[in-house]
Amino acid sequence: MRYGLRPRLLASLLLTAAVTLGVAAIALLGPLQDRLRADASDNLRAAVLTSRPQIEREVRPESDFDAAFGLDSRTDSRVQVYDLVPRELFPRESRRRVPREVYRVLATRRTVRTVTADEVRVAVTLNGRRRGVLIATKPLTDVAATVNQVREAFLTAALVGLAVALLFGSGLSSTLLRRLERLREAAVSNTPIPADDSRDEVGDLTRALASMQQSINRQEAARRAFVSTASHELRTPLTLLQGMLELLDEDLREGRVDLDDAHEQITGAQRQLRRLEHLASDLLDLSRLDAEAPLRSEPVELGELTRAVAAEFELRAAESGLNVEVVPPIGPCWASGDPGAIARIVRILLDNALRFTPPNLPVRVEAAYHGERATIEVADAGPGVPPEERDLIFERFQRGSSTGGEEGFGLGLAIGRELAERLGGRLELANDDTIGGARFVLSLPIELPAGSHASGEGLVSAYGPRKLGPSADVT
Repeated sequence: MRYGLRPRLLASLLLTAAVTLGVAAIALLGPLQDRLRADASDNLRAAVLTSRPQIEREVRPESDFDAAFGLDSRTDSRVQVYDLVPRELFPRESRRRVPREVYRVLATRRTVRTVTADEVRVAVTLNGRRRGVLIATKPLTDVAATVNQVREAFLTAALVGLAVALLFGSGLSSTLLRRLERLREAAVSNTPIPADDSRDEVGDLTRALASMQQSINRQEAARRAFVSTASHELRTPLTLLQGMLELLDEDLREGRVDLDDAHEQITGAQRQLRRLEHLASDLLDLSRLDAEAPLRSEPVELGELTRAVAAEFELRAAESGLNVEVVPPIGPCWASGDPGAIARIVRILLDNALRFTPPNLPVRVEAAYHGERATIEVADAGPGVPPEERDLIFERFQRGSSTGGEEGFGLGLAIGRELAERLGGRLELANDDTIGGARFVLSLPIELPAGSHASGEGLVSAYGPRKLGPSADVT
C-alpha cells in the first residue's frame, strides 16, 4: 500500500503542533497553581508586615482597630488579633479555638506562614503597648479560578492553533504537491519541464531539472548524430575498401593485372585507411577527455614543435598541391603544457586547413609571444567560417556549412578546444573580417625552462612584441 506525501505532511505538521502545545501546557499549567499560591502568600506576608507597626499602636482596649480593618479590606483576608494572655487562664474549650500558629509564633518569635490547598495564613508577633499575635487568613479560591480560566483559554488557543495549522498546512501541501506532481509527470512522460519562477527549493529544483533535461536532450541529439555519422563514416570507407580489394583479388586470380589500375586501387585503399585511422584517433581522444586522463605540465618549445608537426603533413600537402609555411619565431618560444596534447591540437588545425584550402595556396603556421601568452596560429585561405557558426564548430559532432563536401566527423575542433582548456589555455577563431579564410589561435601560459630568464620584460626585450599575422586581436 502506497501512502501519499500529503497525508504524511499533514500528520507530521499536526503531530509537531500537538507535541509543542503539550510541552507548553506541561511547562506552563503544571507549576502555575503553585506559583500563584506562592505569590499570594508573599503578597499577604508583605502586607501584614507593612501594617504591623500601626496595628501594634492600636492594640489597646479603647482602640477601634482601623489598621486591622484596612489590612482586611486591602488583602481580602480575615484578620485576627490575639492578646498575650497566660495559657492557664484560657478555658479548655477556648484554647481549642485558638489557631496553632499563635502558639508557634509565641514559641519561636518568628513570622509563621502556612499554605494549604484552600487558604494561606500568616501570623506575626505584636510588640506594642500590649503584646499579642496578628493572624491574617486569605482563601485561595481565586487562585483555583485563575488556573481554571488559564487552562480553558490555553485549551481554546490550542484547538484554534491546530485548526489553523491544519488549514494552512493543507493549503501549503496542496500547492507544494501540485508543483511536484507537475515535475513528476514531466519527468515520467519526458515532456518539457513547466516553468517555475518561485524563489524557493522547489523552484530551484524545477530550474535544475529543466536545465538537466535540456542537457540530456542535447546529449541525446549528439548521440544520435554520433551514431548516424559514425555509421556513415565507418560504412563508407569499409565499403570502398571491400570493393577495391575484391576487384584487385579478381584481377590477380584471372592473371590480368593492370599495374596502373592496381596502383590506383592501393592508393584509394590507403586513403580510406587514413580516414579510418583519423576517425579512430578522434574517438580515442574523445574517450580520454571524457575519462579526464591526466596531462603533463612542462616547458614546451613551440617553434620546434610546429616544425615537427608540419613535417608530418608535407606529403599530404604536396599531393594536394598545397604548401605548409612554418614562420619561425625570432627566438625560442616557450609555453607550459603537455607536448603530446599541444601537438595533437596543431595536427587538428593543420588537418582542417589542408581540407579547405584550395590548391596552390599556402597554409601558414606561426608560433610567437603575444602579451603574457605564447601562441600558435594556423591560418588558411579557404572559405572561412560564417559568423553564426563561430561557436557551433567547436561543439561535438557539429560541422560548419562551408565544408564543400569534405569528409569529417565534427570532432576535431571540439577535441582541440577541450584539450586547450585542460592545458589552461584557449583555442579560438580570430576575428578577421578583412581577409579570407580562417585563422585559429591556440594561446597557452608561458613557462621558461629551468635557468632561463623568468621575467616577462626579458621576453619582450629579447624577442620584441609580436603580432599574430594580419591582426593582433585574437577575440
